[in-house]
Amino acid sequence: MPHASPARLDAAFLALADPTRRAILTRLTHGEATVMELAEPFAMSQPAVSRHLKVLEGAGLITRRAEGTRRHCRLSKAGVESIDQWLGLLRRALEANYDRLDEVLAGMDKPEDPK
Repeated sequence: MPHASPARLDAAFLALADPTRRAILTRLTHGEATVMELAEPFAMSQPAVSRHLKVLEGAGLITRRAEGTRRHCRLSKAGVESIDQWLGLLRRALEANYDRLDEVLAGMDKPEDPK
């Protein structure tokens, strides 16, 4: 799987910075929903919710499709995986740092050879 471009990651994290957009993504973890269904819990207009959806779609975190006059949204597997892949890179780096620290600490536990 190719790594996400820096611009795509920037867009994803910018999208995730907004609590409304995170709430929309959380709702979409339960399955596909229409724009109107996504707008229900928010005290904002449908056009305002649509603007949030446009940001999420631009960041690659959701996909939208039209079915007649209804617009359906769902999580984008590729978008979520690209973020997870980048976080995995950080996780592996941290693990390597902790492994090196463990080695240093293990070496400190050994008694010195008296001569």
